[in-house]
Amino acid sequence: MRVLFLVPGGVSDQLNALPAAAQVAQDLKAQVQVACSPAAAAAWSLLPAVEKVIPFAFDDGPSLADWANLLGNVREPDFQACINLASGRQVDLMLSMSHIPNRVAASGFSATATVTPGAGWEAQALAPYLRQLGINLDASQFRLSLPKAALEQAAAAMPSGQGPALLLAPSGNSQDWPAEHWRALPDAIRSKLPDLRVVEAGGPTLVQRAAQLASCDVVLSSDPITNQLALLSGMPLVALGQDPASLPERAGVQAVGQAGALHKLNTPEVLQALGLG
Repeated sequence: MRVLFLVPGGVSDQLNALPAAAQVAQDLKAQVQVACSPAAAAAWSLLPAVEKVIPFAFDDGPSLADWANLLGNVREPDFQACINLASGRQVDLMLSMSHIPNRVAASGFSATATVTPGAGWEAQALAPYLRQLGINLDASQFRLSLPKAALEQAAAAMPSGQGPALLLAPSGNSQDWPAEHWRALPDAIRSKLPDLRVVEAGGPTLVQRAAQLASCDVVLSSDPITNQLALLSGMPLVALGQDPASLPERAGVQAVGQAGALHKLNTPEVLQALGLG
């Protein structure tokens, strides 16, 4: 069986769809293909179950020729189902000509079943789509499966010592927690945990970033992509400035501070969230 996912948007949108695609592949023993923007396709390197990524820039005003090429890509492999997160007349026309028998979407005349996306954590919000295929989704149970080589490389790059490792991932934008607070935080923590190891988030690929994160003990982040990688890895996470309703209800995951007002957040509040208050 083959199932097609149409996922517009950037890397964040792709990461949100990983648990759903993994559940489809597992429960239906399906081969999964994904159509998404070339700029966001790297997110699917985190899910080995994906057979193929079809580059398609939904958000960049694709031409009629682009839609015709996409139709050719989705008609040839004989898909039995499509989870469509895109919208618009063009995608409906394309899917109407695709011969895919089961087409699930939030709206559109091409849908054979329409759903209302769930609220809360966006990865779990895809559960109604999967129910149309007879699948239950518990996105909080999903865990990234990373290559052994990437994990070994990340472990080798960790600071020496036996103390807990804290990964810091500031977003760096103008709305972020002030830089001086990020710089002062490690010393404030070391006054309580002298053997603390501090790791600054980085890595040229999403796989390497996820492996680095998985090598740590807890993540403090205002960066949306790092937050998602932490959630998909099952890591303890303190998310700065994120709406608590947008996070899964899971032990070790919490939000602190308000988006757009992180300059008001003080260090003792962050220490409290880290369990060091």
